[in-house]
Amino acid sequence: MGFLAFSQNTNHHKTKKTNNVATVVHKNPKDLFDPAPFAFSHATTNEVDGKYIFISGQSGGEGLEHHLSKDFRTQVKFSLKNLETVLADYRLGVNDVLKITVLMVDHDQEKLKIWTEEMHKVWKNNKFPASTLIPVPRLALDDMMIEVDAVAFIKK
Repeated sequence: MGFLAFSQNTNHHKTKKTNNVATVVHKNPKDLFDPAPFAFSHATTNEVDGKYIFISGQSGGEGLEHHLSKDFRTQVKFSLKNLETVLADYRLGVNDVLKITVLMVDHDQEKLKIWTEEMHKVWKNNKFPASTLIPVPRLALDDMMIEVDAVAFIKK
C-alpha cells in the first residue's frame, strides 16, 4: 500500500493593502528546485472570496500607436508595463497576479536572461506568480517578440 506525501513549503504573503487586494499564497514544494532566481513560483492561489481577472496577452507595443521596438529588452519592459496598466485599471498591482504565460519568439538563453532580469525589477518582493514560457515561431504582428497574458485575483 502506497501513500501520498505533500510538501508544506508554503510562502504566505499579503499583497499591498487596498480595498480590492486579496491574500496570495505562493507554494514552492521543498522537493522541487527553488524557482525564485528564475522569476516564478511553482503555484499560487488566493485565500479569500473574490473574482479572477483574465488579462489578454500584452505585447511590448509602446503607446496608442503600438510601436514595436526592434530591441527585445524594450519589448519585455513594455509588455510588463502594459500588463501593469491593465491591472491598475482594476486597482490591482503585479502582486495580485496568480499566473502568467509568456510567449517568446525565437526563445534562447539570452532572451530568458533578459526576461528574468526584468521580472525581478517589476516583482521587487520576489513573490512571483506561477508562470509558463512558451517558445513560438511568431506572434500576431510582424516584429512582435513577446506577449504576456495573466490571471489576477480581486477581492470582493
